[in-house]
Amino acid sequence: MPIVNQRIADHAFLRPLYADTYFPDHVLDKGRAILLRLCERIEAEQPSDLAALYVLTQAATEEFNLLEAEFEAAGSEIETVAREEIAEGFWFVASAYGFADADVEELIATREW
Repeated sequence: MPIVNQRIADHAFLRPLYADTYFPDHVLDKGRAILLRLCERIEAEQPSDLAALYVLTQAATEEFNLLEAEFEAAGSEIETVAREEIAEGFWFVASAYGFADADVEELIATREW
């Protein structure tokens, strides 16, 4: 399903991480895909309030939890810089879909990184 929201379609998720060789592109590609699937779910399900949005973002956060093992296998990890960039990606998504008042910590409350 193509993304309809133009702000999302034009956004380069995780860009600073791609610029750093510490983070393997093939794992970042999976992280970017998680964020884009989240966008697709938001467009399909159209959450009506923050509680509904948090259900979707926390499910996507759990996918990032599973991705941590792939970072480690590639000699990397979701460390401070990556955590901040991933969290920023979640906030950007929330904002782009009209939830600018979303709490970033609540968006990623299920994180283990």
